[in-house]
Amino acid sequence: MEKKEKISIVIPCYYSEKTIGIVVDKIHHTMTKRKEYDYEIILVNDGSKDRTWEIISEMAKKNHTVKAINLSQNFGQHSAMMAGYRKATGDIIAGMDDDGENDPEEIFLLLDKLNEGYDCVCAEYEMHDSAFRSIGTKVNNWMACYLLNKPKELTLTSYYVMRRFVADQVIKYEHSYPYIAGLLLQATKNWGTVKLVRKERISGSSGYSLRKLLSLWINGFTAFSVKPLRIATVLGILFSVIGFIMAFVVVVRKLLGEDILLGYSSLMACMCFIGGMLMLIMGMIGEYVGRIYISINNSPQYVIREEVDLEKEEV
Repeated sequence: MEKKEKISIVIPCYYSEKTIGIVVDKIHHTMTKRKEYDYEIILVNDGSKDRTWEIISEMAKKNHTVKAINLSQNFGQHSAMMAGYRKATGDIIAGMDDDGENDPEEIFLLLDKLNEGYDCVCAEYEMHDSAFRSIGTKVNNWMACYLLNKPKELTLTSYYVMRRFVADQVIKYEHSYPYIAGLLLQATKNWGTVKLVRKERISGSSGYSLRKLLSLWINGFTAFSVKPLRIATVLGILFSVIGFIMAFVVVVRKLLGEDILLGYSSLMACMCFIGGMLMLIMGMIGEYVGRIYISINNSPQYVIREEVDLEKEEV
């Protein structure tokens, strides 16, 4: 009898007590349609204070295909995904959100595309988001292209499938600030996409506030690229050249006998602008140094408080 391929579906859960049960039920219903696949569902509670852990742990106790992991606090979506990857036993790893926007019934579209010879395949959605979220998506996409060398035609989303060897490469990363897109792009450039229609969120709103989005972008900037430091170097050289030219012009005009009236406003404007640039560059360097310090101190990506794995307990 031919061995079935196993799909590990990793879902980070954050305040999803009203949605995760519906998502898991849809996964169970969908996976029974294709008998050539085995599957497991790995649910990671990322520090939710509602009934999320109670619900997912109960599901894991009743169904051997579900594994539940409870993190000790909110470590962030990317750390939660890393925890799920390390517990996954499948030949293919899939990721999706806990809010129902990623339709589990479309997972076979991604899997069929993967079988065309790709290492990773992700869903590509048309932009129908709010202005705030659209801007965030565009900034994140630009950042990935410029800093992570992402192909321009590739759109990264949270609904994806990848082969086992890619996940094995990703989980080798043990530092404190995982950024999944950067790790995946480091592992392979052999990507495919499938155009899908984003479903309506079952309940609630996005857990990504402006503060969390900024934190994610900074993490992406500093974790996998030194280009921000190179930009700072270029800006430093540029302003040095401009300052030298301005000083040269002033000296020449003075030698020619011109009466130069020094303007207080323009002088203060230049000082504030240049001072602001210097502070920005110093802050950027400080961000790198701080992350190096935290990594040296072996600050954990996540801490697992408890987990429920009925399949493991039965062995």
